Amino acid sequence: MTDNANQVEGAGGGAGAAVVAEEKVAKEASIPENMKKGKLLGMKHISGLLSIFTFVLSLPILASVMWLLYMRDYDCEVLLRLPRLQIGIGIALIFVFLVSNATLILIRTRLPMVGVMLVMVPLLLMLTMGLAFVGAFKMESRRMPASPMWLKAKVQNNNKWNDIKSCIYDSETCEEMAITSMQLSPYAFSMRKLTPIESGCCQPPPFCGMEALNTTFWVEKDHARSRNHPFDTDCDTWSNNRNILCYDCQSCREGFLSTIQSKWRKLGLFMVIMAVLLIVSHLSVFLATMWEKLES
Repeated sequence: MTDNANQVEGAGGGAGAAVVAEEKVAKEASIPENMKKGKLLGMKHISGLLSIFTFVLSLPILASVMWLLYMRDYDCEVLLRLPRLQIGIGIALIFVFLVSNATLILIRTRLPMVGVMLVMVPLLLMLTMGLAFVGAFKMESRRMPASPMWLKAKVQNNNKWNDIKSCIYDSETCEEMAITSMQLSPYAFSMRKLTPIESGCCQPPPFCGMEALNTTFWVEKDHARSRNHPFDTDCDTWSNNRNILCYDCQSCREGFLSTIQSKWRKLGLFMVIMAVLLIVSHLSVFLATMWEKLES
């Protein structure tokens, strides 16, 4: 009986040890699986956050579209057909916004490679146009509308400038400046901040050394003119006649050019920054998604 009991006890102990060993092996096998699931959930979380960030990052594009479509055009800008270009760029930016967010769905589902390739095309075009607007291509951008070289060529064209200066005259910019400054003393007027067009077209250039008897009449001082200035002929071109003023001056062309270039340079800088950020963001979503697929 004792021997039988010992045999039963030995068999029970062996079975218990086997169960404990199996549980230990199963527990050890489950640890890597849990870690794998944790990593997978972590990558899904990162990928989801990057997708949300990319969507939020694309929202300023809509704000820029509203600015382009509803902002007031500068005086005489229509002569360069820039308002049409402005509308065209606004429509193109809407397309970029839609493609950017539509491809997030493709990247996050079954076609990540197709999605990232699809979104890169409009973003690279947007980057190229932005670089042209800020003048990054130098002479190569002469044919690109609204680029600095293109705008300069248009303004320096005498036939085109005749139309522009007539438009500036008809806009009564100088008349309004004279009316609003009529009660100011010459000193107070000299301290007033003028727009580039007002300072270039409505008064003689500062290097001419003329004295303002009032806001609409200037007298040249003896030996006050700077003869070394490249626009020295502007001093002879200036006239107190309100129909002439400095509309034929080079400083007037530069003032108009500076006004137009400033607007399009800001737009170009915005397009470059947004394109770079979205390219980096979409590539990050793509890499996170591919890593997630490898972990699964």
